[in-house]
Amino acid sequence: MKKVYRDFFFFPDVLIMFFVLFSICGVLIWQRVTFITVITFIMGLIFFSFSEYLTHRFLFHLKPPKNQMMLNFLKRIHYDHHKDPHDLHLLFLPIWYSLPNFIILCSLFYVIFQNAEYALAFGGGLISMLLMYEWKHYVAHRPIKPRTKFGRWVKKVHVLHHFKNENYWYGVSTPFVDVLFGTLKNEKEVETSKTVKELEKRGS
Repeated sequence: MKKVYRDFFFFPDVLIMFFVLFSICGVLIWQRVTFITVITFIMGLIFFSFSEYLTHRFLFHLKPPKNQMMLNFLKRIHYDHHKDPHDLHLLFLPIWYSLPNFIILCSLFYVIFQNAEYALAFGGGLISMLLMYEWKHYVAHRPIKPRTKFGRWVKKVHVLHHFKNENYWYGVSTPFVDVLFGTLKNEKEVETSKTVKELEKRGS
């Protein structure tokens, strides 16, 4: 069991994002945390919750593009994960994807609010939720039994996305967003998809 936890916390992409998060927290504590800092941190958490769902549904599940470069991107970022859901190297978002996205979003936040401290707090919220996403995603695909009923339900819902039908249950860390967009279904009412493990074979 120790190896299961070690595989998560010492996976390079995850480790780098933890380092970035701790660095941000260190700067914010040194600058003194204010009420607005906390609010912007929470904004980051909420923003990631929605972006996780929207990215998963509308980008990662795009119909197979004709452009080979875009197809290769989708295969690495998600298609191949559906083909082999338990492959550790396909489980986590690659650092070349998550870190640039983090930098772009924090930069946009800075441009809008013209405050570096608030932009860092927003980024801290983003990364905190990203790591929560990575952990829940990891738990869903590894031999770990969540202790809470809610945790077991979250794991079950994600397993349904991978083995029942890829067109539902997009939320990983925040399945409540599925409720808002109508993609949280009763598994008995959903047909098993023939392409749930072969996203590349879906019709364009």
